[in-house]
Amino acid sequence: MDDAKDLYDLADRVGAVLVRAGLMLATAESCTGGWIAQCVTDIAGSSAWFDRGFVTYSNAAKTAMLGVAPQLIESQGAVSEAVVRAMVAGALHHSRAQLAVAVSGIAGPGGGTPEKPVGTVWLAWQRAGGEPLARCARFGGDRRAVRRQAVAMALHGVLEHVGPGG
Repeated sequence: MDDAKDLYDLADRVGAVLVRAGLMLATAESCTGGWIAQCVTDIAGSSAWFDRGFVTYSNAAKTAMLGVAPQLIESQGAVSEAVVRAMVAGALHHSRAQLAVAVSGIAGPGGGTPEKPVGTVWLAWQRAGGEPLARCARFGGDRRAVRRQAVAMALHGVLEHVGPGG
């Protein structure tokens, strides 16, 4: 499978669905390091449906850019349902978007624990005025494979969250 072509096609579908729905997207990324934003901005005309991306790799960035409470990160860990929910809400609050996706995970090769092994990724999606939907995934492979699968799941989740007709 050609990673670039596969993700480009997926991002193109996301753009078409968002245009039909009249929605703008924002991203809040940790372990994917802006890869989701890169995929969507690879699509010509994406400024019509992509507002901005937040790359919040450090905990301090999650707090400063998205308003995630330091106490939440300390008590739950950066890779947790509570933190991605706060990240996605922060992305909506600090953007003009009506839909956001957030990702935080452990891409490896180190950093895993028995409770949160390498490959653990939390994702969240939220529409303005709605409740966030969060999911945990356990991806296999090396660091690039984990990150790539997280990007694909994030984009598929946007499609699911908007629906085929917007």
